[in-house]
Amino acid sequence: METQEIADRLEITGLLARYTHAIDSGRWDLLDDVFSPDAVIDYTSSGGIRGTRDDVKAWLADVLAHWPARLHLVGAAYIDFQDGEARVSAPFTDTLAPTREMVAVGTEGFLHGGGWYHHRMRRTPDGWRSTELVEEQSWRTAR
Repeated sequence: METQEIADRLEITGLLARYTHAIDSGRWDLLDDVFSPDAVIDYTSSGGIRGTRDDVKAWLADVLAHWPARLHLVGAAYIDFQDGEARVSAPFTDTLAPTREMVAVGTEGFLHGGGWYHHRMRRTPDGWRSTELVEEQSWRTAR
């Protein structure tokens, strides 16, 4: 593996970490450092929307306000470089909680889920950016 490919892989895995940090912290403007301005983001497999970066930022701010405690974990990403792009598939699991307070086991309002994030990425003057995200929800439980 050449030095540039190693650097690209590190940058892309960092981008995946920035995505989860933006979602979990509610700092929606950080998604501007993850997605290109023309990105298409598709959360329809989990009952969400498909839209532009700005549409999705507004939607996430509205919907995720119901779960102020969030934790997304992204597993080892499969990265395939083709024709100047990167195709990235990474498994994820998430927990959405209705409170940040300690609560009893069995408290209602929790969502747990997992699946795959599939990105198409391209290198820009500002670094790698996702031009497309398709979430593939594999499972979801609600309490």
